[in-house]
Order: sequence, then C-alpha cells, then structure tokens
Amino acid sequence: MNYVERDSFGMYAVADSGGPGPRLMGADTLLGNAVFNRQEEDLGSVKEIMLDVRAGRISYAVLSYGGLLGIGDKLFAVPWAALTLDTDNKRFTLDVTKDRLERAPGFDKDNWPNMSNQEWAKDLDDYYGTQPTPSP
Repeated sequence: MNYVERDSFGMYAVADSGGPGPRLMGADTLLGNAVFNRQEEDLGSVKEIMLDVRAGRISYAVLSYGGLLGIGDKLFAVPWAALTLDTDNKRFTLDVTKDRLERAPGFDKDNWPNMSNQEWAKDLDDYYGTQPTPSP
C-alpha cells in the first residue's frame, strides 16, 4: 500500500496545494511503502521509521525483505539519506542491487541493534554510501 492509499486524513487529495506532499508527508502514510532499486527489483517495504528525537530528524527506515507473509523476514536499517521518494510510482528507490541488500547488515524482529551506537551508524553509512548525520 502506498502513501496515497494510506492517507486517512485526505492530505494528498489535492496535488500541489502547498500542503503535504513530497516535501512534507505524514510518517504513518510511509509505512508499508514499497522499496525498489533502479533495476526495478522489489527490495521489500518500509516497516518502521526511526526518528532521532533529540535532533528532530529521521535517521533510518527499517525495511523488511524476504520471508513469506511476514514469517522469516529479515529487517534492514537503511539510512534515510539512501532512499529517494519516487512520486510517479508512489514508492521509494534504494540504489543497491538485490544481492547487496541480501548481504547488508540486517537483524530479526527479536534482535534489534543499538541504533544509537555511533560506530554501528558509521558502518551503516559506509555500507550504503551515505554521509553520517552530525549529532546535535
């Protein structure tokens, strides 16, 4: 389900209204959005958005990939800066191959990493080729 379909408040009903849209979006409407790569391969969907509350910004999107009907899915924290919103297809683009995502540092739903650990964050930025977000 894409962000337009998840819009229970009608915030995306009027295009270019100066309101919500690709620059301002409801976080809840982004959950479940598909993620594809540039080769049009399905890389999963956004399951969670991780906020750096102290800094007031999004740090990561947690993607779910693999498994069947939610069983056996592997979760991946992807730096927010690595994702691009594809407004034509109402989904996100992540510029990695499916093989690279499968080899990415991931975790399961019962064993989340310490996402506030700066070394872990640096390794993730290095893996996805993003710049570290400065601490407040």
